[in-house]
Amino acid sequence: MESTHKIVSADEWLAARRALLAKEKALLKERDELRQQTRELPWVKVEKAYVFEGADGKQTLADLFEGRSQLIVKHFMMAPGWQQGCLGCSFGADQVDGSVVHLINHDVMFVAISRAPYPEIAAYHKRMGWKFKWMSSNGSDFNFDYNVSFSEADKTRGKVFYNFETTDYMGEEMPGYSVFYKDEAGDIFHTYSTFARGTELIGGVYGFLDVTPLGRNEPPGGNLTNWVRRHDEYPVKS
Repeated sequence: MESTHKIVSADEWLAARRALLAKEKALLKERDELRQQTRELPWVKVEKAYVFEGADGKQTLADLFEGRSQLIVKHFMMAPGWQQGCLGCSFGADQVDGSVVHLINHDVMFVAISRAPYPEIAAYHKRMGWKFKWMSSNGSDFNFDYNVSFSEADKTRGKVFYNFETTDYMGEEMPGYSVFYKDEAGDIFHTYSTFARGTELIGGVYGFLDVTPLGRNEPPGGNLTNWVRRHDEYPVKS
């Protein structure tokens, strides 16, 4: 296909690029301010005792932190009986493993949770070759309480609460991320969730850290050398 782009001199291209750069910097500044507001959101204490099943057996929500104060949950669309996980969730999951080693060494645990029974999850997990932790919430209210799974009654009603509003039923599973914080007393708080296209903004180490309560947790001005290591140099490898 023939290009319809305007062809200009190097000087004209530089002027156009600098104009676009000014807009990019403004957008980055606005995003930084938005993520500061994300971290300032009020919290909700998690009162219900959720239990999940994974490769190491039964674990509570508190167990999933594995000694860290922050937990990111990927609500992975995979319902009981599905032969494989959601295509979009799988696409996102392909980008996770490289980030997880940095997160878990920076006080953030990452866990995927689906409603399918664990043996079904384990088979797909193995097929995909992913290393991140993946748990089953089958038999618990977790997916329903965090508005990413929907019942037959919801389907019959034709309306569900998803992405912070009542909307038309679109399927039994929907995507999202939720973030939790555990204090020194062991109390757990729900701090943030995002759904639908909001999930596109989550990913990469900084994208994940920016929605956690402690954020990037770097010295003023940012300095990744304060905490980042090559992935084979961390004390915890996976």
